[in-house]
Amino acid sequence: MSSSEPVDSVARNVVAWTRSNAEYTNRQAHDAWSREAITWGMFDVPEAEIGALGEVSGLDVVELGCGTAYFSAWLARRGARPVGVDPTLAQLATAERCQREFDLSFPLIEAAAEAVPLPDASFDLAISEYGASLWADPYRWVPEAARLLRPGGRLVFLTNSVLAILCTPDEGRVEERLLRPQFGMYRFEWPAEEGVNFHLAHGDWIRVLRANGFEVEGLIEPRAPDEAVTHAYYDFVTADWARRWPAEEIWQARKQT
Repeated sequence: MSSSEPVDSVARNVVAWTRSNAEYTNRQAHDAWSREAITWGMFDVPEAEIGALGEVSGLDVVELGCGTAYFSAWLARRGARPVGVDPTLAQLATAERCQREFDLSFPLIEAAAEAVPLPDASFDLAISEYGASLWADPYRWVPEAARLLRPGGRLVFLTNSVLAILCTPDEGRVEERLLRPQFGMYRFEWPAEEGVNFHLAHGDWIRVLRANGFEVEGLIEPRAPDEAVTHAYYDFVTADWARRWPAEEIWQARKQT
């Protein structure tokens, strides 16, 4: 797969997220920026309980597919130096508005995670919480993450679990049975969505990470907390399902020295 090939998924996802920003994300950004605690995913699993990030104070961090950059804001409040990268201008405009509202400033760059206009070896941590990890081609964005990280730098990203995808029909909520093959998982175009998702099986994730110089350090499968409720927008997985099976997964990898 040549890096010079056009990436049609980027343009399609920009259209989808521009609409989402107007219909949903723009209204929710203030709430996300207001939170003090770092949480993960659809069910707000506390970072304090799972420890996916570790200490971030003093780290240079790039968030790939930052959207409205609430995760970068959380990191900045903890002493990190984040840079948010996203291809959707509308999302970045919302992030800039929140920066002014909360008096918290860090760089925001309009770019796809597959081609980031930043120097090699500039960061200690690359992170994605349903950003590049879901909406960018892993055979393109993982090499970019490796390029951007210093030796020994960490990559931490959250995406839908393999099991949840295997149990999700083309339309409707996740079920309690396998509905699609695991072999060949890669590009997903859901009938009810404009955008393009990317999902790999675990073995393929390990291969692409190792091929780009990463050592896999952990795979966390968060359980939805007992008090969690089904997300108002991302409701294809219910909280009850996510309390019985992993709906999401957090990968931890380190760039080898």
